[in-house]
Amino acid sequence: MMAETSVKTQQAETKPPSPQLENMKKVYKKLKKNKTAMVGGILILFFIIVSIIGPVLTPFDPDAQDYTNRLASPNADNWFGTDHHGRDIFTRIIHGTSITLYIGFSSVLLGSVAGTVIGIVSGYYGKKIDAILMRSMDVLLAFPGILLALAIVSILGGSLQNVIIAVAVFSIPVFARIVRGSTLAVKKLEYVDAVRALGASDFRIIFRHILPNIMSPIIVQATLRMATAILAASGLSFLGLGAQPPTPEWGAILSQGRNYMWDDPHYALFPGLAIVVVVLAFNLFGDGLRDALDPKTKG
Repeated sequence: MMAETSVKTQQAETKPPSPQLENMKKVYKKLKKNKTAMVGGILILFFIIVSIIGPVLTPFDPDAQDYTNRLASPNADNWFGTDHHGRDIFTRIIHGTSITLYIGFSSVLLGSVAGTVIGIVSGYYGKKIDAILMRSMDVLLAFPGILLALAIVSILGGSLQNVIIAVAVFSIPVFARIVRGSTLAVKKLEYVDAVRALGASDFRIIFRHILPNIMSPIIVQATLRMATAILAASGLSFLGLGAQPPTPEWGAILSQGRNYMWDDPHYALFPGLAIVVVVLAFNLFGDGLRDALDPKTKG
């Protein structure tokens, strides 16, 4: 018994590490070498932390109005100044972080899931299914993204939920085309023919053998798409079709501040900077992640 236990212990100690874990380590090493990607990742992490704990730490109510302190310039009490209702802009931007990230994550998640399903079904089955699905995606791609989202929100009405739906819809064809191309490449590989010959169902082949091997481009596109989604959502709110007052969404705050930008530039400056920084962060991290996940790039 002691000998068997010793053998089992030695086998456990010499057990090779998981291939997935090894791949994650390689990706992380590549990311560490990309300074701009690390800056983007740190900024994203910072915004996520702010969205979680920031609202608890802010000293003001984001909707509390103080007309005796309206349009105050940045000072020791109001770091970013106040708006035309006397509300603290710093507090409203902190509270708006979670709203902005929620819109971005939700819309990209919906768009990526729908686009992935369409793309993988189209690429796997081909023929008429492929033609119908891809022509439908071409119709959506024919419209500029922000105009398509604008049309959808105009029909559905202005609200955060409708903004998420609109941004998700114009994200679907981008994911669908990427996934279709990757599926076409992977389904020609020998191991797919082997599992099909063993009697595996289409569902198993698609979600067990093809999908895991095309996740890299999906993850990269989702990261880059976050920047586009946040920018589009802020644009819709800026036009009055997104978050409605008094919701402290960055695009809505920027829209209100444009009327005072010449006399009180701080009103529009700080929400605009917040949008620029978070969009830049996702773009930097997405570019670095694309290089790190590229097998042709040397580690």
